[in-house]
Amino acid sequence: MFKKTLIANRGEIACRVIKTARRMGIQTVAVYSDADRHALHVKMADEAVHIGPPPANQSYIVIDRIMDAIRQTGAEAVHPGYGFLSENRKFAEALEAEGVAFIGPPASAIEAMGDKITSKKIAQEAGVSTVPGYMGLIADADEAVKISGQIGYPVMIKASAGGGGKGMRIAWNEAEAREGFQSSKNEAASSFGDDRIFIEKFVTQPRHIEIQVLADQHGNAVYLHERECSIQRRNQKVIEEAPSPFLDEATRKAMGEQAVALARAVGYTSAGTVEFIVDGQRNFYFLEMNTRLQVEHPVTELITGIDLVEQMIRVADGQPLPFAQSDLKINGWAIESRLYAEDPYRNFLPSIGRLTRYRPPAEIADADHVVRNDTGVYEGGEISMYYDPMIAKLCTWAPSRDKAIEQMRLALDEFEVEGIGHNLPFLSAVMDHPKFISGDISTAFIAEEYPEGFAGATLPEAEVIRVAASAAAMHRVAEIRRTRISGRLDNHERHVGEHWVVTVDGQEFPVRITADRQGSTVEIAGGRLRVESDWRPGQSLARLTVDGAPLVMKTDRLPSGYRLRVRGADLKVFVRRPRAAELARLMPEKLPPDTSKFLLCPMPGLVVRVNVAPGDEVQEGQALATVEAMKMENILRAERKAVVKSVAATAGDSLKVDDVIMEFE
Repeated sequence: MFKKTLIANRGEIACRVIKTARRMGIQTVAVYSDADRHALHVKMADEAVHIGPPPANQSYIVIDRIMDAIRQTGAEAVHPGYGFLSENRKFAEALEAEGVAFIGPPASAIEAMGDKITSKKIAQEAGVSTVPGYMGLIADADEAVKISGQIGYPVMIKASAGGGGKGMRIAWNEAEAREGFQSSKNEAASSFGDDRIFIEKFVTQPRHIEIQVLADQHGNAVYLHERECSIQRRNQKVIEEAPSPFLDEATRKAMGEQAVALARAVGYTSAGTVEFIVDGQRNFYFLEMNTRLQVEHPVTELITGIDLVEQMIRVADGQPLPFAQSDLKINGWAIESRLYAEDPYRNFLPSIGRLTRYRPPAEIADADHVVRNDTGVYEGGEISMYYDPMIAKLCTWAPSRDKAIEQMRLALDEFEVEGIGHNLPFLSAVMDHPKFISGDISTAFIAEEYPEGFAGATLPEAEVIRVAASAAAMHRVAEIRRTRISGRLDNHERHVGEHWVVTVDGQEFPVRITADRQGSTVEIAGGRLRVESDWRPGQSLARLTVDGAPLVMKTDRLPSGYRLRVRGADLKVFVRRPRAAELARLMPEKLPPDTSKFLLCPMPGLVVRVNVAPGDEVQEGQALATVEAMKMENILRAERKAVVKSVAATAGDSLKVDDVIMEFE
């Protein structure tokens, strides 16, 4: 077995690999850029080597810098994680030439399957069903438009060396094909150092289901069942689960066997994933094979009990797989929610800055449920603009899908993140969405269910009443503490009062609250709710039980009330005496400033191009400027017809959130 392994990656996946290596008694080496000098993976590893400036194309994807780190530390093997050099044939060949083991597939398999164009051709030859498309290289935007028209819109424009949603666009017409080709090409060059593009038919209402495969150097190959990855945004997976709620056993077996046949056809070893799209009749079509560990691998580990990183290391060491296909059963259900540094209230645009609070839920592993959090950050750390915006992968497991979803709801409510924009509220909202709960989902779920973007969850009336009752009970505790601090009287509870008015986002609930040593009874909305909790003023997380059912809320103090965040809703809750509530109704509402005449930068980023000049008349939907952040190009468009009065930014400018890009007349 290897004594020392270098992880050629960063963030949560580097930390994930380090954990397994440490358990196996293997020393680890981290690599880091200037931006990652104080990163968690650097702190966790036994050794760390600096490899260059923050941009990935000057550090993490520069093969020579990684090879230098290997030589400096004497590492015997390299785990590439995902992204960066994980699917780079030249990197695998460089390691082989150096006599260092690559914890991944052979270079020949990377070349055959890592290239999306070549892999489709091989899949067709192997008898795997594939999506119609153009497999050749595309020279320019004019050719992309011509090919798209021949295939028939809509089409998917994809980077040949792509992954993680980078370099991917859906085009519904000629204009989008032309624009999407150039953006995909730019993103591909920036993220992978390879700007080759191909085009295929976009299957509407598809489900994205992938098969995990594992193969050793002795001819053994198995599939570890499937993952459903249909909840996506901008072709980037957001929520995954295993198994799929849609597949039947026959389809699962057919997809698994095809995936294994494809792996065998290219002499594949190590862990890999064969991705399919599946239509409403369970017809499935090969998309691509990722010759690496997938981001969402934890859900497979949770339903199979197999550590995929450990198996990758053992396969690279020449060991045979310790199990056969017949040994691989599905146990329970697992869900993964990807926590991104993206602001859902700003159309999920990237957010950077310092994590002033980062408190994940406690990790649990018992017979009834599992909570697992794979992360690469810590409280006080920085989220950089240079890398992927994923902060953590929160996973839950339970014996059934319903119970796994309920565990995820509670875990998301317990997850505290402050200092940056993040998608926790959106993840919570999806867990309560009827279509997700029923399993009736497709890759169009987010676009269809949130066509105007995400503005926060709306809680059902019963849940609002539970929140109001809880706020009343919490306020009573705070008031008792306040009277004790003031030292006014001995019998404090008599002076707190029983009658209050709770206002939840403008909706009023008169309440009467009585208490004993175990909790409070709240009379509200014609009923009674029993509220029990050990919450104390100043605590940012309130864990309560309301009529025997758990309720977890993130809590911030406001004058006369609280900001409560629960199940994706961000609520202003005021608890007032009846007379104070009556007077509060007379207070004028403060309105936000009018910014309708300005194009503001929605995220910290670099201006790639400005498409208009002062005096230009622009139409609704017209591209005004492009801002790059976290390896993604974001095209900013006109919301309505207007005339440009002035332009304040130029290509190459680095902007902050809400910096003015241009003003309209």
